[in-house]
Amino acid sequence: MANLKQWLMMSCLLMGFNLAVNSKRNFKCPSGCSCSKDTIICVGTSQIPRTIPTDINSLSMVNGSIAELTEGLFALMPSLQLLLLNSNSLTTIKDDAFSGLSRLEYLFIEGNKIETITKYALRGLRDLTHLSLANNGMTFLPRDLFFDLDSLLELDLRGNSFQCNCETRWLMVWLKNTNATASDVLCSGPGDMKGKRLNDLPLPPGQCISTDFIRHQSIPIQAMSADIFSSKEDIYVAMAAPNSNSCVVMEWDHIEMNFRKFDNITGKSVVGCKSVVIENHVLILVTQLFGGSHIYKFDTQQNKFTTFQTIEVFNISKPNDIEVFHMDGEWYFVIVDSSKAGISTLYKWMDQPERNETGFFSYQFLHEWFRDTDAEFVQMDGKSYLIISSRSQAPVIYVWNKSTLKFMPHGEIPMVDEVLAVRAFRAGGSETYLAMACYIGDSRVLKWTSRQFTEVQALPSRGAMVLQPFAFGERHYLALGSDFSFTQIFLWDAESQSFVKFKDIYVQSPRSFTVVNTDRRTFIFSSSFKGKSMVFEHIIVDLSL
Repeated sequence: MANLKQWLMMSCLLMGFNLAVNSKRNFKCPSGCSCSKDTIICVGTSQIPRTIPTDINSLSMVNGSIAELTEGLFALMPSLQLLLLNSNSLTTIKDDAFSGLSRLEYLFIEGNKIETITKYALRGLRDLTHLSLANNGMTFLPRDLFFDLDSLLELDLRGNSFQCNCETRWLMVWLKNTNATASDVLCSGPGDMKGKRLNDLPLPPGQCISTDFIRHQSIPIQAMSADIFSSKEDIYVAMAAPNSNSCVVMEWDHIEMNFRKFDNITGKSVVGCKSVVIENHVLILVTQLFGGSHIYKFDTQQNKFTTFQTIEVFNISKPNDIEVFHMDGEWYFVIVDSSKAGISTLYKWMDQPERNETGFFSYQFLHEWFRDTDAEFVQMDGKSYLIISSRSQAPVIYVWNKSTLKFMPHGEIPMVDEVLAVRAFRAGGSETYLAMACYIGDSRVLKWTSRQFTEVQALPSRGAMVLQPFAFGERHYLALGSDFSFTQIFLWDAESQSFVKFKDIYVQSPRSFTVVNTDRRTFIFSSSFKGKSMVFEHIIVDLSL
């Protein structure tokens, strides 16, 4: 039995040897090629041999018409140690084009016209020590193209037309960190980079980082406004929903990562919902066209908002905006009246339980009979100002008088009419600006200079209802919402000190844009008067990917 096993083993070895010998004998050198014991050189051919003898370790294809290298093209040539593909009019190298060449050490692809080389084209070449991609006219290389090349000693990228922009930033980083010896890579553009060595260029932080707004959630509630507030580490939004005669309160679900309904404050023609948290009081101010306006307080035992106070609105006929602010240690809010017969009114928080006076009470009548549309509180140059916009006259500015403890007329913003919304913001350091949405004509951005606002930018905006500034970190945006077009998002450009068009998002008849920061993610919440309110996530985009 032992002798039989030995005979079978010897027979198998002899059979394998005979097959290898026969394979070598049967191999026919391809047309246009010259073959030796361990080398094949092909000139002017259009095809790559599908198989070669196992002892061939060098394959050269030059001056041919091979246009594309596809996956596994060399898979049956595992013994190759050198592969040369020069001047073949190559345009495309696809993923895993060199799979199976685990022993390849030298790869030369020169003098072609490569338009596309995919990210995983060189995958698996872990023993590769020398790589040349010279003189191929390439303008960029995909990120992490050299990721698998653990043994690389020399790299030649001369004679290409690399654009030294965000797409090649990864290569810049790789060249600074690799242990391989690399040829000088010269930039062909952009203009200010032309002729410079890619290896020497600085890596300014944030240069290749951009952002985007992607749709995260649609909420089937039509709302005039959306006000974000926090209580006990939870995040809520109060939405004025006149079509459902309510102020809808929604809560952020930290597990599902979206907003869900929390409470519903029923009213009559609700036009405003505004939150304010004062010590242990979590309040929502609700203004209505009919049935008066009220303040609701969160009841922890009932886990809902209950009636806290009826607001004195004797001089308010048609409430519009509510502006809440904290000044000199005191809480105030303004109800803007948009009728011809009402008065925009300032209210102040009083907490005197011994006199049965805990709540907001009318404090000052501000602006009579001018169809006011919006109010904005802003602090500048150590002073407190209140700006009230109107349909029937230019926006007026009030300044807080610390002697009388009243707002006094300061002036107006001329040459701006039909302002529906006004918002203050800071950009470019500590500079204060106003964003003013105009339904007719251009909406405007104005800058505070000394004692007045002056226009710095006009934005075409037919039918604009809101021009909302907001910021995420150092990036400052403007959302221009209209009833007749997509919402335009503008981004602040520090060099020109103005806003430039960034992108469009779709919200039907938007009325507000409010920032939401939660769970290490950032969002913008947009209320819609005629459609679904929308939540967009603000994401970071690496342009070098």
